[in-house]
Amino acid sequence: MSTILLNLDFGGSPPKKALEGNAKHRKFVKKRRLLEQKGFLNKKKQTPSKVTKLHSEPPKKGENVRVDGTWKIPPLSRKKTPAPSTGSGLSLDKKTAVPWLTPAPSKKANSVAAKVDLLGEFQSALPKIKSHPTRSQKKAPQKKNPPQNNVTQNSTRSNLENKCSGASQKLPGKMVAIDCEMVGTGPKGHVSSLARCSIVNYDGDVLYDEYILPPCHIVDYRTKWSGICKKHMVNATPFKIARSQILKIILGKIVVGHAIHNDFKALQYFHPKSLTRDTSQIPLLNRKANCPENATMSLKRLTKQLLHRDIQIGKGGHSSVEDAQATMELYKLVEVEWEQHLAQSPPKN
Repeated sequence: MSTILLNLDFGGSPPKKALEGNAKHRKFVKKRRLLEQKGFLNKKKQTPSKVTKLHSEPPKKGENVRVDGTWKIPPLSRKKTPAPSTGSGLSLDKKTAVPWLTPAPSKKANSVAAKVDLLGEFQSALPKIKSHPTRSQKKAPQKKNPPQNNVTQNSTRSNLENKCSGASQKLPGKMVAIDCEMVGTGPKGHVSSLARCSIVNYDGDVLYDEYILPPCHIVDYRTKWSGICKKHMVNATPFKIARSQILKIILGKIVVGHAIHNDFKALQYFHPKSLTRDTSQIPLLNRKANCPENATMSLKRLTKQLLHRDIQIGKGGHSSVEDAQATMELYKLVEVEWEQHLAQSPPKN
């Protein structure tokens, strides 16, 4: 029997080419993994067979095995997870994903539904930006509707007409007539002080009629002209109180009076000339009474000539209410013509 000799060398070294090839491959894989971690290269696509080998463990709860061998993992909840603790070594939990261990998505994972889910998550993470109106939206409200403009123009015109008519109706409400009676105070009673004041409205109704106690001692009551006696001063209103009451009535109104500057002087007050109507300074009244236009006519004479009425008669003296009513009636005779004249040449204050 012939003997067979087998020369087996178990301690021999592998061929140099194989060793060199393995070292180059390891170096290449190491560099590629480093570039993938830094994001310079896409992750290496692996075949389904290799994926199944890496995930050889049995599926957990909530994981479904697909046909190609990969596992379908449900989406992670949005609960806030605590920040990972920094240490020398990285703890590889089952839930944490390591980029170079996770398998590449298969062809089935790149379906339309998966792309839509990723797009929705990406859009939800973006900050909300207010959309600016387009050109068509900007131009839309600028379209003019001629019928509405006509309606608004007609309404504004009607409102203006109503305001004008209302202003003409309110004018008599802003007009009063005033007359004051004075007594003598100061040295020998030569200073005229207010002792009675009467105010009537456009229709002649009495708005105010009070006896007023002067701040100084009364020397002469002038009863023959003023109609005031000592008994009238017993319960008279003090001057300061009466003055404030009178000014509240006449402020901002057209005040009619005869030689009205004397009344304002007794009140220690100056009324605007544009709101003052003095019947002793209206040439139209003198012309109607057949008197010189530049002459200063008395209230008694004008009332007799134009109103055919006698006032300031008897020993009882003048009545300030009667004089104020006569003054307003005289003004009404020339109101339209006189107001037109003042509109054309208004007085300077």
